[in-house]
Amino acid sequence: MDEDRGAPVGIRPAFSTLGVPGMPVDEVVRLAAQYGYQGVELRAHPEEPVHPLLGIRERAAVRGRFADAGVQVLAVAGYAKVATECPGAAAEAALAHELAELVLLAADLGARYVRVFPGGGDRPAEHAAADAVRRLAAVAPLAAERGVRVLLETHDSHRTGAAAARILDAVDDPHVGALWDVLHSWLGGEAPTATRAALGRHLGYVQVKDVASPHDLTPLQLGAGALPLAEVVTAVVTTLDPGRIDWWCWEYEKRWYPNAAELPALLKQGRAHLDRLTEEASNQG
Repeated sequence: MDEDRGAPVGIRPAFSTLGVPGMPVDEVVRLAAQYGYQGVELRAHPEEPVHPLLGIRERAAVRGRFADAGVQVLAVAGYAKVATECPGAAAEAALAHELAELVLLAADLGARYVRVFPGGGDRPAEHAAADAVRRLAAVAPLAAERGVRVLLETHDSHRTGAAAARILDAVDDPHVGALWDVLHSWLGGEAPTATRAALGRHLGYVQVKDVASPHDLTPLQLGAGALPLAEVVTAVVTTLDPGRIDWWCWEYEKRWYPNAAELPALLKQGRAHLDRLTEEASNQG
């Protein structure tokens, strides 16, 4: 490995393949091992090498490559929208199938989590929330059977911890939780301590990133932008459950910003920055 020390106790680092769009699995694994990232969040989209249409042999091969390198497949980042409006029974069945296939893919890869979006758009909040609760509750038994947790990301129509928690409180199932995207809770005007408190027991892991401003979301090196990452890290570190291993995952949105710097060249410094913040927060406690 390029780094000779582990991540601070209690927090493990990962990165998302959104930052290396289309990169072959072998190269992703090599980068993670080289720069001391213990996990990878796999973007599950047909553009990528890993997606729900992947065959069982290919899934086993991907799982084996990660296992051989000692790198965890942290999550399968899907695009199912659980609060969206489905016009008719066929659309509803298609969404249920998409959710189930993401759970099965995660289980086959040995991933702990599946990421889903709210996607409620401009629908009345009560209708969007009711649909999200119903759909997440419906997929929870399959997630439990396969040892996977489905995480609702703080995003789009439910970008704050408070908004996501209202859905998750109603679902009330340990196999359904939250993925805290720190950009969207910040854009929603929610302080990190408030987000962490709202998500409570629902929190699965945290997506970190950095941008210049609310008006320029081009991804930057961690610590080079305006996001309150030190406050986020402190909010997480000071609420760690004894013995629990938490994760932070760097979601660098290179796929949507092709002119942004290449992620591989940033991985070493980005991990070092989060490690420093974690150590500082630990020492404060």
